[in-house]
Amino acid sequence: MSQGILVIVEHNNAKVNRISIEAVTGAQKLAAATGQPVYAAVLANDCSAMTTELSSKKLDKIYAVANPELADYTPDGYTVALAQLIERIDPAYVIVGHSYQARDYVAKLALRCGGALMSDCIAMNADGGNLTLTKQVFAGKFNADYSFSGEATCFISLQAAAYNADELESGSASVEDFAVNLNKSDIRTTVLEKFEGTKKDVDLAASDIIVAVGRGLKEEANLEIAEELAKALGGDIGASRPVCDDGWVGADRQVGSSGQTVSPKLYLSLGISGAIQHVVGMKGSKYIVAINKDPHAPIFDIADVAVVGDLFEIVPKLTEAVKAAK
Repeated sequence: MSQGILVIVEHNNAKVNRISIEAVTGAQKLAAATGQPVYAAVLANDCSAMTTELSSKKLDKIYAVANPELADYTPDGYTVALAQLIERIDPAYVIVGHSYQARDYVAKLALRCGGALMSDCIAMNADGGNLTLTKQVFAGKFNADYSFSGEATCFISLQAAAYNADELESGSASVEDFAVNLNKSDIRTTVLEKFEGTKKDVDLAASDIIVAVGRGLKEEANLEIAEELAKALGGDIGASRPVCDDGWVGADRQVGSSGQTVSPKLYLSLGISGAIQHVVGMKGSKYIVAINKDPHAPIFDIADVAVVGDLFEIVPKLTEAVKAAK
């Protein structure tokens, strides 16, 4: 019978990506509920930097899948290599972060292994012994629960911020080298160049404090009061889609279903009504403070602190209070 939870680790510039740290956190919580071991797999030409980073985490084992053909990510390379590892250890669950890279190969891998995939999940619940997966449907308006049937390996991709990377448990993990049979003929694509489609000034997914602005700010010139507050707090500026569409800030600062999904320690919303498309991108924040003059603004439904009032009066005073406290 299949046993164990395997997390496929994504990395960039020899550093484990945050979404994979979140996936490991989710796997640890699932392991606590099911009593199953947790494994991690790292694929690269040289896995040492990533396995060293992960070796201080609570994992039962880290598999270093090193091969010259894995120096660059390709869907064929990852599928062929991981299928061999999965056949060897026969995990009950394979978990990945729902990144663009994962979307490229995980369905292919699940099919090759004869398994089933549930993608973009926001929660895993194993109470009662049966795993239930939750994902958002109808643009985040509803949550739906799903479960797997049969004995095949279950593949799960977790939405960014589904689990809090700060809750990752430390420990001591052993590293095992896993040699794969992988040749150039197995890979039908060639990486010509790596580039970033949109240059980002900031990675909001890694921010601990975000001051997000909406149409309630009225005009671009008023961004200054939000920027002063963000500077005082040591945070970053985020925005709703209309603000980005109007060009007040770059598209890389957009939070929501068509922007970034974030989970900061503090999310301070200024003049954002709280449309569902925005809320799905930030409701995983640890502490939410919303300032809006409309007492019926939907953002207040999820806020820890709701401030009804004129942000042009409140925000400057809040900024001064923060500076004074420091």
